[in-house]
Amino acid sequence: MKRVLVVDDDPTVSEVVAGYLDRAGFAVDVAADGPAAVESARAGRPDLVVLDLMLPGMDGLEVCRRLRAAGPLPVIMLTARGDEEDRILGLEVGADDYVTKPFSPRELVLRVESVLRRAGAPPAGPAEEAWLRAGPLALDPTARRATRDGTELALTIREFDLLEYFLRHPGQATSREQLMQRVWGWEFGDLSTVTVHVRRLREKVEDDPARPELISTVWGIGYRFDAPGSEAGRAR
Repeated sequence: MKRVLVVDDDPTVSEVVAGYLDRAGFAVDVAADGPAAVESARAGRPDLVVLDLMLPGMDGLEVCRRLRAAGPLPVIMLTARGDEEDRILGLEVGADDYVTKPFSPRELVLRVESVLRRAGAPPAGPAEEAWLRAGPLALDPTARRATRDGTELALTIREFDLLEYFLRHPGQATSREQLMQRVWGWEFGDLSTVTVHVRRLREKVEDDPARPELISTVWGIGYRFDAPGSEAGRAR
């Protein structure tokens, strides 16, 4: 049974969300403020956190930073409708997804299931495939590990999925809409989510993120992955 930590200072929201998650088969813990959320995660690390952005004691951004500092952990941020800047900040500190208030509890459950499914998804390629390689990058889809020049990369779930997609499709221009469908599995959504994740990924794989050489912007279309010696195949 997957465990979800729900963090919200509104007891009504927490009760409704926890009830829907419980009926969907999840074990649920609840915290009403930032410090309590950090302490709960330390006491028993959850499989995913549903985290309100505006919290007493410690805001959701700082909670997300602290939780992710302890290791990879899927986070879905809850934000007020219209606060685009806050949503982008949430994605930049490592949130994997966000839902705007007011929201449908059923939609939130679907988002939780989607993020957890991606986190535990088997590799998309042949079962015997071990590593994808391109230039300084190497990625193991089975172990969900990625390195640059032999150094392990600390990637969020979506960053890993995005890098895997790029490595599997070198030289192919892909729109943000296509990336949202193929990497996120969404038919529609806020395209700034893709933009932020590409920017964060560049910061981890490029020598100079301001002048990217691996993940290029194709103006009017989207992005293209360019790397010498791209290879989708077995480790040697």
